[in-house]
Amino acid sequence: MKLYNLKDHNEQVSFAQAVAQGLGSQQGLFFPHCLPELELSDMDSLLRMDFASRSSKILAAFIGDEIPAELLEERIRSAFTFPAPVVNVTPDTACLELFHGPTLAFKDFGGRFMAQMLGHISGDKRVTILTATSGDTGAAVAHAFYGLNNVRVIVLYPQGKISPLQEKLFCTLGDNIETIAIDGDFDDCQALVKQAFDDEELKLSLGLNSANSINISRLLAQICYYFEAVAQLPQDARNQLVVSVPSGNFGNLTAGLLAKAMGLPIKRFIAATNVNDTVPRYLACGEWAPQATVATLSNAMDVSQPNNWPRIEELFRRKTWRLSDLAYQAVDDTTVKDTLRELRDLGYISEPHAAIAWRALRDNLQPGEFGLFLGTAHPAKFKESVEEVLGQALPLPFALAERADMPLLSHTLPANFSALRRLMMAQAV
Repeated sequence: MKLYNLKDHNEQVSFAQAVAQGLGSQQGLFFPHCLPELELSDMDSLLRMDFASRSSKILAAFIGDEIPAELLEERIRSAFTFPAPVVNVTPDTACLELFHGPTLAFKDFGGRFMAQMLGHISGDKRVTILTATSGDTGAAVAHAFYGLNNVRVIVLYPQGKISPLQEKLFCTLGDNIETIAIDGDFDDCQALVKQAFDDEELKLSLGLNSANSINISRLLAQICYYFEAVAQLPQDARNQLVVSVPSGNFGNLTAGLLAKAMGLPIKRFIAATNVNDTVPRYLACGEWAPQATVATLSNAMDVSQPNNWPRIEELFRRKTWRLSDLAYQAVDDTTVKDTLRELRDLGYISEPHAAIAWRALRDNLQPGEFGLFLGTAHPAKFKESVEEVLGQALPLPFALAERADMPLLSHTLPANFSALRRLMMAQAV
C-alpha cells in the first residue's frame, strides 16, 4: 500500500511507515494512492460474510501484500471482538450502535486495530503514543494499548470539558498510560500534538506516534462498520440509504465516504455538527472560517478545526464528486435536548452526539429513503447531562461502574508546549 502526504505529494510511504509515523512533513495527512473499487458481485459476496472475515477483505484491499492475509485476519479478529448492531428507531430510521466495545464508544474499533497493527510493525522497538481527545479517543486508545510492552501512551484532554465518566474511564489506569488535563479546549490539545510532531528531537528520542484519527490505521478500521451496517439492512433499505454522521474531527465521515468510494451502496451522507459549525458554514458559503470553540453537550464534537477535512476534500477531488452533494446541518443544545426527549418517547435512549445525527437525519430524509444514524457512545458516558434532560436515572454498564469511584491520576498543564515537552522528556521510558 502506498500513501502520499496531502501537503507534499512527493512524500510517499508504505502502510507500515504511515502507521508508525502518524503524520507526514508539514503536519500533512497521509492518503491512499490507490482507492480500491469493488464489483457488484464482490459486494454481494462481502455482505454475506461475518464481520471479521469481511473486514479482513476490505482492509486487505487497501493494505495489499504488506501484511499476509492470514495474519491480517488474525489481528482483525483480535481487535473486533464486539458487535455493531443496527437498531430500528422508526420504520424508516435506525441507529448503528458503535458503543458495544470495552470503552463504550466507536473509537474502540480504530484504537484496537491500530494497537494490533503497531504491535506487528514495531516489534520490540519502544514507542510513545501521543494523542489528543475530546472525550472518547482517550479511553479507546488507553485501553487498547494498556499494559503493552514498550508502549507509552500520553493522552491530552481539555480540563473540565469532557464528562466525568469519560474522564474516569481512561484517567484511572496508570501503568503505561499517562493522562494530562490541559487548561484549554480540544483545539489547544490538538495543536500541542502537532507541535510535538514538528519537534524532531522529541520524535526521535521518544519514538513518537499519534493514535488520533489522523493515523491511517484508525481511519481504515472505521470503514469496516459501514459495511457491517449495510449487511444488516434489508434490500429495500440498502437501495435508498442515507447516513447521518455526528462529526467533530470528521474521521468518521471520512471513513464512510471511503466505504462509498469502494462501492458500498450509500445514496448520500449528512455531516451533522453542533454549533462548532466550521464545515457547515464552509459548505454553505465556500469560506473556511474557524471560530472560537464553544463548549456544548456534545463535547466530543467541540472541534473548530477538524483535522480530517483535507482528506474529505481530497477524496471528493479524486472521485470527481461535488461537495455540494454533501448534506449538512448544525444543531444547537436546545434542539439536542428536545431531540433526546423525542427519541426517548420513541422508546430509544440516546446521548447528545447521536441525537444530533438523528435530528439532521429527520430534517433531511426524503420520502422513500431509509436513514441510518451513528450512535457513537453509550448514553451512560454522558450520565449527568442525559439524566438531567430526560429526568430519569441511567444504569451504569460495568465498564463505567468499576471505575466511577477510582481516583484520577492525571497531571494538569497549561496549553503550553514547553511545559508539555519538559514533562514528556522528564518521564521518558
